[in-house]
Amino acid sequence: MATLKLEHVGVMVRNLENSIEFYQDIIGMKLKDTLVHTNGVIRLAFLGFDKEGETELELIEGYNDNLPIEGKVHHIAITVDDIEEEMNRIKSLDVKLIDTEITTLPNGSKYFFFHGPDGEWIEFFQK
Repeated sequence: MATLKLEHVGVMVRNLENSIEFYQDIIGMKLKDTLVHTNGVIRLAFLGFDKEGETELELIEGYNDNLPIEGKVHHIAITVDDIEEEMNRIKSLDVKLIDTEITTLPNGSKYFFFHGPDGEWIEFFQK
């Protein structure tokens, strides 16, 4: 097993531009990248503080607009060094998969999701 670091935390938002503005102007984060998911519906933004090796904040628009008052954390992402090896390893364990295939984003990053013991979403991610 070769998990490397906490990659990012994905937070679902209603309006990507409003949330980007908030995290830049109020929190002081910098926008690192935006992209449209391969499904053509979900829009993503990644923010951070320009620190080497930092954990990023991923904003997700278009996944689910029914957000509770508290907001909604969508997933926890962990960087891995070999996404294919990790997919095979997780498939061999008593773990409930969310994805049965690895997804490749337009920027070349690859990921898959599975459930933790309480139903939380965990993403293994490789840049």
